[in-house]
Amino acid sequence: GRVGDLLAPGELEVGVYRLRFDTAGYFATHGLRDYFYPWAEIVFRVDDGEQHHHVPLQLSPFGYSTYRG
Repeated sequence: GRVGDLLAPGELEVGVYRLRFDTAGYFATHGLRDYFYPWAEIVFRVDDGEQHHHVPLQLSPFGYSTYRG
């Protein structure tokens, strides 16, 4: 899913951020017990808080990837 309202417009400050995703919990709710990463962390830098930041996480039981969208 998406979190479209994590911060109100203009509230994102310049700095380094970390998003931590509970992948074990996600897999458990979907009945999957065979997975490799119990969580995934994405650390990223914001240089301009006025820009739009879309940080997708593509997840499978044995890997994940991310990029700035």
